[in-house]
Amino acid sequence: MMRKRFLSLIIVVIIFGLLPLKAEIELVGAGATFPYPLYSKMFAEYYKQYGVKVNYQAIGSGGGIRQLMARTVDFGASDAYVDDKGIKKFPAPIVHIPIVAGAVVIIYNLPIDSHLKLSPEVLADIFLGRIRKWNDEKIRKLNPDIELPNKDIVVIHRSDGSGTTFIFSDYLCKVSSEWQKKVGRGKVLNWPVGLGAKGNPGVAGLVRQIPGAIGYVELIYAKSNDIPFASVKNKKGNFIVPSLESVTLAADVPLPDDMRVSLTNTDSKYGYPIAGFTWILVYKDLANCGMSREKAKALVDLLWWMVHNGQKYATPMHYAPLSEKAQRKAEAIIKSIEFEGETLIK
Repeated sequence: MMRKRFLSLIIVVIIFGLLPLKAEIELVGAGATFPYPLYSKMFAEYYKQYGVKVNYQAIGSGGGIRQLMARTVDFGASDAYVDDKGIKKFPAPIVHIPIVAGAVVIIYNLPIDSHLKLSPEVLADIFLGRIRKWNDEKIRKLNPDIELPNKDIVVIHRSDGSGTTFIFSDYLCKVSSEWQKKVGRGKVLNWPVGLGAKGNPGVAGLVRQIPGAIGYVELIYAKSNDIPFASVKNKKGNFIVPSLESVTLAADVPLPDDMRVSLTNTDSKYGYPIAGFTWILVYKDLANCGMSREKAKALVDLLWWMVHNGQKYATPMHYAPLSEKAQRKAEAIIKSIEFEGETLIK
């Protein structure tokens, strides 16, 4: 009896050893640090529910775009949409799927208890290096109830290719003709003044370390690191504290079908003026990435989940979920994704 059981066990081991197990699907993405905390949560939950692993590297929007262009990842992630000139550099057409909206906030290291108020003009002058002291008359005029120190302003900016930088510089271009002429907008800039740091965590870390420092990061990094952030005067003349509500209001603008849209300097009366969508970028025909049809379907299913069930993770992590209008646009884009000319979601 024992001999039969032993032989049966050997047979089972041989059979299962010879039969190949179904390989776990793994999707690879890279790009923006802006949504990294949210994406980490989304991808972990998706793996628990569906067994699809997502390996995402937060290397900055510029890096994500370059890797997608080189076809070394299945998807890229960016806080800056690729303009018409940039799209022509890709070997095949790409699409932008908006995931959430968020705020770029102005953080600072000052011994004050209330929100610092900053205007577009003052912000531009600080980052141009024209205002160098915290007790400058222009800043004091905006903050009459705050005792501002006679301390040097130390500008901290991103050193890597960053969609966060694109959003901030896009805003400054809209509110300052001097900034637009001398610096411009982009993921990487030739900064007039300041110290560079890699990623939102790098900027937040330097601002925390240096008294008198000022920088820009995503809202969640400021909250996570307990760094105060400024309220910013919007186009309608209101000082707006960045929040989910004010970001949602900023996004209440006409939306194009391809969802390549800027939310900065919004016309909304109570919208926060330095806000933007963050996108996942994929090839319109996923066969151009060299992936199998099974993997392509897994990627499209993930994207569909992110703009639907995955949205519930946005608010607790200080991101603004897609509005119904934006969600409908995202659905149409995902439905347009193909594999060898065949749509993957009917």
